[in-house]
Amino acid sequence: MKVFDLQCEHGHRFEGWFASHEAFEQQNAGGLVVCPICGSTDIARQVTAARINTGAAAPADAASDALAVPPQAMWKFMRSLVDGSEDVGERFAAEARAIHYGESPERSIRGRATADERQALAEEGIETLSLPVPSFLKEPLQ
Repeated sequence: MKVFDLQCEHGHRFEGWFASHEAFEQQNAGGLVVCPICGSTDIARQVTAARINTGAAAPADAASDALAVPPQAMWKFMRSLVDGSEDVGERFAAEARAIHYGESPERSIRGRATADERQALAEEGIETLSLPVPSFLKEPLQ
């Protein structure tokens, strides 16, 4: 398994896991490598620091292991958030308030809110989670 540091045309950096360098090149050329932040397919490899496996296991509390989540698990989690919620778009702040104050049925929603809207919701005690969802996860799987 090859792990590459990648960056989209907008400067978003992320990590990609591939079977080989050739697999990355083939997928990238086919537009299959997508930025998880903005959905761009204009992706370039970045300089990656070399890693040498010595065979010795790292300590259980090593910082590098703290967030070790396989990419497939992360995509599955993000897909479950999208599939299990209603997209209310630009009405997110208004709908979150309506749910919070019992004016609308309680349910999971997702949408877009400005930083000011998120701050106002927080001041009212309405918890939200800011999570960039790539555009390809918003569409049904084929």
